[in-house]
Amino acid sequence: MELKQIQASAGAIFDNQGVVLGFGSDDQALAAIDNGVAIGDRSGWGLLKITGADRLRYLHNQSTNDFEKLKPGQGCDTVFVTSTARTLDLATAYVTEDSVLVLVSPHRQSQLMAWLDRFIFPFDKVELTDISENTAIFSVLGQQSTNLLSNLTSETILLTDAADNQLVTIAGVAVRVAQGSGLATPGYTLIMDLQAAGTVWSKLIAEGVVPFGDRLWESLRIQQGRPTPDRELTEDYNPLEAGLWQTISFEKGCYIGQETIARLNTYKGVKQKLWGIKLDRAVEPQTPITLEDSKIGVLTSYTDTPTGSFGLGYIRTKAGGVGLQVKVGEARGELISVPFLCHKQ
Repeated sequence: MELKQIQASAGAIFDNQGVVLGFGSDDQALAAIDNGVAIGDRSGWGLLKITGADRLRYLHNQSTNDFEKLKPGQGCDTVFVTSTARTLDLATAYVTEDSVLVLVSPHRQSQLMAWLDRFIFPFDKVELTDISENTAIFSVLGQQSTNLLSNLTSETILLTDAADNQLVTIAGVAVRVAQGSGLATPGYTLIMDLQAAGTVWSKLIAEGVVPFGDRLWESLRIQQGRPTPDRELTEDYNPLEAGLWQTISFEKGCYIGQETIARLNTYKGVKQKLWGIKLDRAVEPQTPITLEDSKIGVLTSYTDTPTGSFGLGYIRTKAGGVGLQVKVGEARGELISVPFLCHKQ
């Protein structure tokens, strides 16, 4: 059975063109995340495969994190930036025995392939391949996700740090299991051949895992503070402003954008920061954020939540941080910390 058929049998809702609109009750999925396991299909994201003897050195030089210290079975979050440290994408890299798999945001693989290809020189032993169309990617979220996966495979899952990964067998299918769900919620990322994905999906649903769709993923990523391209990750912002300090190595050598990032860190030059904003009503993204009638930022994302309205927005550093009371259009808001982001200044 194909993946789309499995999704339909699990409660997915389709439009008249066959596009998945959702997966039923978000409340059921949220309850499963808190007390059981939920699963989201991230196969619309991009997956790049980097091979060749120089693959780690190459990625080390093209993004913000330290690849040269990584061993097979390890990984990291990293940011691809321009020469002036403006963000292109937040990615997660998984180092295997013979390649590095790089999970990128939806619809970003072509742009990043073209960007990365510019920096491959004739003497570099590096090859880039876009394997997105042949790969399925699931996010398994929830407090019971470790127990679930342990019960589904005969292999011992030995994953401790973020992006640690290993190959296991689930329902007769080879699946790369990686630590981390893509959100701040405990969980795992599952990567497998697209043709076998329906078998794995069916097995997980049979075990009581609750499926959810893009609508809930988007709401959770806003509530938890994961920045995304065209919203928080644009050429208007750098990764320090976006709260992605955990993805940056300040000890490694030169890489694209390194001079700008190092200077911002050394001279405390982060002029704006991304914060969660608790709101008293719905607000459209791109609405100005003001303090005493002076503009201090802009709302980048908005979502309704079970406890009220919530958004993400960039705020001038000098204006303040957690607890600051602001206006967002006609709405009142309060800045709060969100778990995905890290601000060190």
